[in-house]
Amino acid sequence: MTLRMYAIKKEWPLDHVEVMIEHEKIDNKDVMRRHIKVSGQLDEEQIQRLLEIANRCPVHRTLSPAISITSEIALDRMTP
Repeated sequence: MTLRMYAIKKEWPLDHVEVMIEHEKIDNKDVMRRHIKVSGQLDEEQIQRLLEIANRCPVHRTLSPAISITSEIALDRMTP
């Protein structure tokens, strides 16, 4: 939701966002891996900016003190 609102504000052509989360415990610590797929006519700079925004969203900020969260973002070239 945060990415969509940011893209609308910037008038970027973000068509779709899909997020997948993997969770596991390593040495008794929670670890999450977030995989973000975006589609639209976005350039690499916009995609990287969306990753920065995702890492500053309210949910990420709430969870990150207690949980290790890594994120990656990719352009989904299969979605029109």
